[in-house]
Amino acid sequence: MDKPFLVTRAGYTYIPTTKIDESIEWYRHHLGLRLINKFNDRGSQIAVLHYPHKHAIALLLIETSDNKPLEITRNGAAFPILALNCPDIEHTYNFLKNNGVQVGDLSPLGQGEARYFYFRDNEGNLLEGAWSIWDPQDEIKETFL
Repeated sequence: MDKPFLVTRAGYTYIPTTKIDESIEWYRHHLGLRLINKFNDRGSQIAVLHYPHKHAIALLLIETSDNKPLEITRNGAAFPILALNCPDIEHTYNFLKNNGVQVGDLSPLGQGEARYFYFRDNEGNLLEGAWSIWDPQDEIKETFL
């Protein structure tokens, strides 16, 4: 390689929250993430959470006094800010639904090569649960086993 890469991967995902401790518990309970660190930065708290996948980027909850849940508008409809891989999407869908999370329909893409559903976290940020035949095999961190 003659030149270094300019970037090699996404580094972090930022999710706003007005209630950082409630959000930490929501992401721990509903998605199985692990709190790695929590600290003050520029006048508010930041929480660093990890996914089970060995090479996954961290999710950072950013405390803010601005109550503005995130979503993208795509052709006039709400679209999620983040897609989360679900190895067993039906299990994840049913778990969230049975635990009081606002979830949309579990929908197929193509000829069944992929499935997805939208859901909102405790602060109203729009997320997506996703599965496809193209998803790589997960390598799980030992601390999650």
